[in-house]
Amino acid sequence: MAERRTLMDGVWRVLLLLWAISIIFPVIWILYQSFRTNAAFFQDIWALPTELRWGNYSKAWNDYNIGKSFANTLYYVGVSLVLGTFLTTLNAYALTRMNFRGRKLIWGLIMLSLFLPGINALVPQYILMKSLHLTNSLTGLVILDSFGENVFFLMLLGGFMSSLPRDLEESAFMDGASIFQMFWRIIVPLSTPGIVTVAIFKFLGLYNNFLGPFIYLGDPAKYTIGVNMYQANMKMQYTSDWVTMFAGVMIVMVPSIIFYVIFQRRIMEGATMGAMKG
Repeated sequence: MAERRTLMDGVWRVLLLLWAISIIFPVIWILYQSFRTNAAFFQDIWALPTELRWGNYSKAWNDYNIGKSFANTLYYVGVSLVLGTFLTTLNAYALTRMNFRGRKLIWGLIMLSLFLPGINALVPQYILMKSLHLTNSLTGLVILDSFGENVFFLMLLGGFMSSLPRDLEESAFMDGASIFQMFWRIIVPLSTPGIVTVAIFKFLGLYNNFLGPFIYLGDPAKYTIGVNMYQANMKMQYTSDWVTMFAGVMIVMVPSIIFYVIFQRRIMEGATMGAMKG
């Protein structure tokens, strides 16, 4: 039997189409502007390029030191992703699969933190990082983002783990398995879909993170890609080399776009699965 479509279905489809266009159009506009000259850009910002100037990309790579900032971002994102995902998995296991005094209180405090704006922790975090001599350090950023637990990820993975049967753990305990062995050999393999979902969201958040690196990094040689492009944008008031800037923006966007295209289905499936499990 064919599915009946109502008027509201059509309205929602139109709204979603307009939303998609509002996101895709600026990307396309930046893309073709990155192949033009500055003179042509200031003459007519809507005209298509008459020739493709690939030199804008090599100039952006060299002038904005994108290679170095990519290396800094790779270290920051890679280490934070591995360490942070492991700690989130460990915390979710402890709060959902283990019974200990104060567990409900800890969950209550975690839920309470959802109502507190994260910006409130900015000043005490900075004072703590400065007192520990972790400012202007990529390793300090890794520590901050890895040990600073995200409530959304904890709830997502915790909801997934709480639905797993306890029979396997009880059998493993009877066979003499330790708590960490049960966690590593039973819970982690069964929770792989949820862990992958959390890791994907963590990657996108870390790669696009701007505020943390902007506040804690003062040395240009340590800038991540987001801070580096912000500084490049600040130079436009003196150079007005917009086409090179657009080329740099496109280079920076490529990794996240490729990552999203590859894992798009996994993101949707994992998020839905986590919501249903919770």
